Amino acid sequence: MSFLEHLNDRQREAATTLNGPLLIVAGAGSGKTRTLTYRIANLIQQGMAQPWQILAVTFTNKAANEMKQRVKILLQTEFGEESRQPMIGTFHSICLKILWKHYEKAGRNKSFVIYDTTDTQGLMKRLIKEANIDNEKIKPKLVLGMISKAKNQLQTAAVFDAKTGNHFERSIAELYSAYEKRLKENNAVDFDDLIMLVVHLFQKHPEVLEEYHERWRYLNVDEYQDTNHAQYTLVKLLANKYRNLCVIGDSDQSIYAFRGADISNILDFEKDYSEAKIIKLEQNYRSTQVILDAADAVIDKNTQRKVKKMWTEQEGGDLIEVIHADTEQDEAFRIAREIERLRDKEEVKPSDMVILYRTNAQSRILEESLLRFGLPYKVIGGVKFYARKEVKDLLAYLRVLINPQDTDSLLRIINVPTRRIGQTTVQKLQAFALGRSLSLSEVLNHIEMVQAINSKTQNHLKNFWHLFTKWGMEAQQKSVSELIRQVVKDINYEGYLKDGTEEGEMRYENILELISVSSKYDGLESDIALASFLEEVALVADTDRINSEESLVTLMTLHSVKGLEYSYVFIAGCEESIFPHSRSLFDEQEMEEERRLMYVGVTRAMKKLYLLAAKRRMLYGDFQINKLSRFVLDIPEALIQTVGVNESSFTTFSQPSYKKSQPVQTAEVKIGEHRFADGDRVRHPSYGEGMIVERRGDLITVAFDNRFHGIKKFAANIAPVQKIESTSSSTSTSPPSTPPLPENSEEEFPF
Repeated sequence: MSFLEHLNDRQREAATTLNGPLLIVAGAGSGKTRTLTYRIANLIQQGMAQPWQILAVTFTNKAANEMKQRVKILLQTEFGEESRQPMIGTFHSICLKILWKHYEKAGRNKSFVIYDTTDTQGLMKRLIKEANIDNEKIKPKLVLGMISKAKNQLQTAAVFDAKTGNHFERSIAELYSAYEKRLKENNAVDFDDLIMLVVHLFQKHPEVLEEYHERWRYLNVDEYQDTNHAQYTLVKLLANKYRNLCVIGDSDQSIYAFRGADISNILDFEKDYSEAKIIKLEQNYRSTQVILDAADAVIDKNTQRKVKKMWTEQEGGDLIEVIHADTEQDEAFRIAREIERLRDKEEVKPSDMVILYRTNAQSRILEESLLRFGLPYKVIGGVKFYARKEVKDLLAYLRVLINPQDTDSLLRIINVPTRRIGQTTVQKLQAFALGRSLSLSEVLNHIEMVQAINSKTQNHLKNFWHLFTKWGMEAQQKSVSELIRQVVKDINYEGYLKDGTEEGEMRYENILELISVSSKYDGLESDIALASFLEEVALVADTDRINSEESLVTLMTLHSVKGLEYSYVFIAGCEESIFPHSRSLFDEQEMEEERRLMYVGVTRAMKKLYLLAAKRRMLYGDFQINKLSRFVLDIPEALIQTVGVNESSFTTFSQPSYKKSQPVQTAEVKIGEHRFADGDRVRHPSYGEGMIVERRGDLITVAFDNRFHGIKKFAANIAPVQKIESTSSSTSTSPPSTPPLPENSEEEFPF
C-alpha cells in the first residue's frame, strides 16, 4: 500500500501536486501539517528533489520542530531514508542562517547578536534621552512600534525619513536613524532586521539570490495568511525562478493584522501566480459537528475570505453552553465550578481545559476564582521567563563573552552585581570612547588610558574585564551549562540574588532553570554551542514552552491560542465592546478580524465549548452594561443551550451601552467575608489544617496545627482555604464553605 493511502482524498491531491504554485486552503483541524509533511516526503520519494533542495517555513519554533520530527519519522519508517533532512524552520531562523553566511554583504560582522524586545526598549530609552526628547510625549514602545512597522514594509531609515511630514514624524525618523546607527555600532540586529536585511541582500546581490534559487527549488510556506509584506517579498524572491511554491493557510484564521500580517497575501495568491492550483481541506479531525457548524455560522458573515465548509465524521456532539452571568465575578465563579466538576466528576485532566479572553485585563478575576477553588493553573502571556531581570542580566554576560562589541549588554552588567562602578564612571567611559571613536570594550581593555577615572575604580574595571578573558579561555573546554555555572560562581550571582527573601530564592531558581535549558547544547562543539543557545533564547516564543503534560488549567488571550487545541474551551467576556472589541464597532476591517478571532477560539474546542458573558462588568475602573456579543447571536439556536439568557440579551448592535453604577451584590461579591468566622476549622492544600484566629473583612489569620507553618494571613476571596468544621453553635446562620448559587432555580444552572 502506498504511504499516501493514509491521507484523505483532498490531502492526497495536495501531496501529489508537486510542480508549480499551489494554494492549500486548510480549515482548522484539517490536518494541514500532516498534508505538508507527506507532500515533502513525496517530493523526495518521487525523485523530484533531494532533501536539501526543499525548504519549509513556518512561524513558531514549536510548529517547526513538530514538522521536522514528522518528516524525519515519515522518511525513516516509509523509505528508510537516513540522509540529510529538508531545511525546516521559522522565517527568522532561516534568515538568521543566511545572514550568518553572508554577514559581510549584509553589513555586519560575524559575531553579530540579536536584540530582543527588552534590549531594544533599553536602547531606545537611551537614544530618546540623548536626543533630549520628552519621553512622556514620545515613548520607546511607540517609536519601536513605528520602526517595526516600517521594517515590515521594507522601509529603511532613509526611506522612512523621506516620507515624513510633521514634526512628530521627523522626530521618529531621527530616532530611527540613530537606532540603526547604534545597532550597527553594537554589531547587533533586531527581529525585523533578520528578514529585512535578507530581502535587501537578495535585491542588491543577485548572485546570492541565485545561490538560494538552486539550493531551494521547492518552497513550502505554512500559515501563509500570517505573512507580512517583508515575508511575502522574501518568499516571492525565492520562488521567482522555479515557481514551485506551495503555501498553506486559512484566511479565516488571519488574526495578526496588528503585527503587520496582510490577509491579501493569501486572498490574492492567484493574482501573483495565475497558473496556481487551489485545493481545499475541509474535513476536520478535531471538533464535533456542533462546534464546526457554530464556527461556520460566525465566520460566514465575513466577506474577505476563501469560502469553505468544514465537516467531520464526528456527527452531533454536546451543545454549546451559552451563559449570561450577572457579573464578572459570577462568570468567573461558574467557570471555576464547572472546571472543578469536570475534573472531579468526569475525570478530565486540567491540562485539557483552557479559559480564553479577549484582553489580559480579564484574567485577574478568573485567576482569583481558580485560586478560591484550589484549581492549579498557568497564565500564558504574563511576564516571560527570558524577560526577567536576573535572566536578562546573565544572558548579557554571555552575549558580551561572544561579542565584546555589544555595548548595550556591557552597560547593562557593568555594575551587576554591584562592583562600585557608578553612573558617573560609566559616563566618563562613554565620553572617552566617543571622543576617540572606540568601542566600550576597547576602552575597558586599556582602562589605564582613562585618566579621569581614579586608580581604585580602574582596578574594579580591570577585574571585571579580566573575567571575560578568563571565561573566553574556559569556553574552549567547558560545556555551555558548565560555563554558565562558572560565570554564576565567579560573579557570586547566587549570593547577589538570594537576599534572604522568598523572592530572592525564586530569582536564583530562574538562573538554575536557565542552566537546565542550556544543557541541551552541551554536546555541541564549543565554538558554536554558546551561540546556538543564545539563538534559541532570542527566538523562543511564549507558547513554545507550553507542556501538555502539566496538569494545569491554561489561561490565555484568544490571540495566543492559535495553533493549539483543548477538549474543553471556555471563552469569557462574549459581550459587545469586549468581544468584539470596542475599537472594531465602527471599522469594517477590524470587525472582520474580530470575527476571525472568534472563529479561532471556537475551533480550538474538541469536545465542548462554553461561551460566557456578564450582564454587568467592572472593567478599566468603570461598571459597564454591555449586550451579548453579536458573535454568540450568530450561532443557530439549535446548536446551543442557554443559561441566564432572556429577551434583554437579544438587542440591536447600533450603539454600545456604557453605564456607571454601584456594584451589584451577587453570590460572588464579598463572599470571602461571610463564609468564615473566628474559630472556624479550615484546611489549606499546602499547610494542612488550622483554626481561624482573626477575621477582618476579607483578611483571615490562620494558626496551623503544624508548628513549622505557624500563623499565616490570607485573602479569603483568593486563598484555597476550605472550612471543614465550625465551633459555632448549630443555630449559626453562616453560609456553607462552598459559595451559594444566585437566587435562581437549580434547573436554570446545569453546572
